[in-house]
Amino acid sequence: MNYQQLTQLICHKKSLLCVGLDTDLQLLPPHLLQTTDPVFEFNKAIIDATIDLAVAYKPNLAFYESMGLSGLRSLERTMEYLQNFKSEVFTIADAKRGDIGNTSKMYAKTFFEWLKFDSVTVAPYMGEDSVTPFLEYKDKWVILLGLTSNKGSSDFQFLNTGSRKLYEEVITKAQQWGSKNQLMFVAGATHPEEFKNLRALAPDYFYLVPGVGAQGGDLNKICENGLNANGGLLINSARQIIYASKGKNFAEEARKQALLMHESLQRFMPSISAA
Repeated sequence: MNYQQLTQLICHKKSLLCVGLDTDLQLLPPHLLQTTDPVFEFNKAIIDATIDLAVAYKPNLAFYESMGLSGLRSLERTMEYLQNFKSEVFTIADAKRGDIGNTSKMYAKTFFEWLKFDSVTVAPYMGEDSVTPFLEYKDKWVILLGLTSNKGSSDFQFLNTGSRKLYEEVITKAQQWGSKNQLMFVAGATHPEEFKNLRALAPDYFYLVPGVGAQGGDLNKICENGLNANGGLLINSARQIIYASKGKNFAEEARKQALLMHESLQRFMPSISAA
């Protein structure tokens, strides 16, 4: 999915919502545990319940890798299922990879060729040569960690490098590696005061925004300060949506939560136009 297709999708669905598939076997509705693949059945039901409201889905790799081969198979089946909606959703591998060039090349092959994700989150600490192997794929995306939503983000990301904060250096430098058509940045919703600055740093780029919902990020402030003419934001919510209920009605309750966020976004949608 390229930049134009993504912005058209946002306009078509009138949504910026990304649903995080942080699927934990311990938190699934008990009745699903009787099925042969509870994780896939849960993901499928969540997708079916929210497909008209979400522009993106973001499986978190840690939840699948922690289950070994069965978890990877559940992830593979989830991605195969999402291929049925290829033009309707943008897919994000929340993997936070990043290593020397030949290793990054193998990571890119895993996520873009085997699992067929549209994008993958990448850690920038090792610099340009650890990121560029991901950027070599046409119409695939790198989502580079910029300013994260966790408490420990202040340990390094706000350090002053002399003229600016470290996260500002990362976002500024990385724009030399990839254009708005292949590169996005992570910007945590728990830092709403930074979003005017974030948008100024990368006016035309997309930001993936975790931390809305269970982590308490202010959706209105994020949109007011972070939107651009093409949207420019993918607002992620995981726990608040997917774990809205542990009953047999879990998918219906997840839809209710997704619908609430979708409705909250509607006042911002008229200002957005397709590229």
